[in-house]
Amino acid sequence: MQNVTRHVGKLEIIKRLESSYFGNPRYLVELDGIVCKSIVNSGEAYGPIPNNDGRIVTAKIGMHYGHAHISNTERIKA
Repeated sequence: MQNVTRHVGKLEIIKRLESSYFGNPRYLVELDGIVCKSIVNSGEAYGPIPNNDGRIVTAKIGMHYGHAHISNTERIKA
């Protein structure tokens, strides 16, 4: 990924995308006003993204093949 920046905000799942070639889930999410996708075949789609829907998180967002992608999603403990 290029132009990776760290963001803090409320994570909202917009919709579940078509699964990857290997059958792994993918999501279209919004964080800090930025719409981005989960990385293909990443473990993010199994726990950190669906378990933190509607919660305040910190994550890295970067560009990959012209689209914003999210990674390193962690819930902020309140």
